Amino acid sequence: MTDASIQTDQVAIHGSSQEKYSQWPVVKKPHPPFYFGGFAACAANFFTHPLDLLKVRLQTVKGATGGNGLAHVVKGIYAEQGALGFYNGISAAVLRQMTYSMARFATYETLKNHMSNPDGTLPFYRMAAAGVVAGAVGGICGTPADIVLVRLQNDGSLPIEKRRNYKNAFDGLFRITREEGVKGLFKGAIPNLSRAMLMTGAQLCSYDGFKQLLLSTPYFNEGMPLHFSASFLAGFVATTITSPFDVVKTRIMNAGPSSPYKNLAHALVVIVREEGVRALYKGWTPSFVRMAPQTILTFIFLEQFRELYWSNYAKRHSVRYE
Repeated sequence: MTDASIQTDQVAIHGSSQEKYSQWPVVKKPHPPFYFGGFAACAANFFTHPLDLLKVRLQTVKGATGGNGLAHVVKGIYAEQGALGFYNGISAAVLRQMTYSMARFATYETLKNHMSNPDGTLPFYRMAAAGVVAGAVGGICGTPADIVLVRLQNDGSLPIEKRRNYKNAFDGLFRITREEGVKGLFKGAIPNLSRAMLMTGAQLCSYDGFKQLLLSTPYFNEGMPLHFSASFLAGFVATTITSPFDVVKTRIMNAGPSSPYKNLAHALVVIVREEGVRALYKGWTPSFVRMAPQTILTFIFLEQFRELYWSNYAKRHSVRYE
């Protein structure tokens, strides 16, 4: 068989496959599984957990930051526990993402689908509303794991006699229930809920909003550069909006049974009165340094999971997308 005949056969096969593909029915993209958001957040968390630990340590420092700045905290963790010390609480972090993030992403996508116009468009105010409601659901689901996470991350900074020494996330949940009652699992639920509502409303809807805005310019098409840029901007917005509630949530959850704070409003007043307004933005830098890659990686993983799902679905069912 000559090279010319081989090439002719290949062209014929390619043309036949293209013709067959063009005959596949055109359908809307199916909704990806609800758990993709939780899986994406878990994958991102393995890269960003050390930054979250530093944020918690800085937020639980009272008074002026002086000798308790970022460099001092990093040096202290490494000196006492080595490199693995930066992964204290990783089991609780994974549990938190599989409850909090999975619930909020699933709720947000479900609400978006129900609130969209017949042509598939969704106004920004509806995105924001869906984000706030999704944040509330995620905040409730994730509070127990969040408490364990904060305590595990901060345990190393306490005197030895005051450390809780939870073995892992599930040991922490069991001991909190036994020592503080079921109510102890929802300590700080109000500030956590407030932060989760703001976080999800700011992060998820701003990502979708920035994505639409960037796509309307001649500089972006669907792909990695778009996902990176939109998620970076969403991380900046989310960090700035949620920082005060994040500080209050961390203080209340870490306080234990003898908390000096009565509620969210009281904690805000006490912190501002004793430490000034700047205290509400303690840990902003590590929070953003952690939030930016966390947001970027979460959405990049999520978009990749979706693309793989849609590609496999199309091949399996012999369909094309609109």
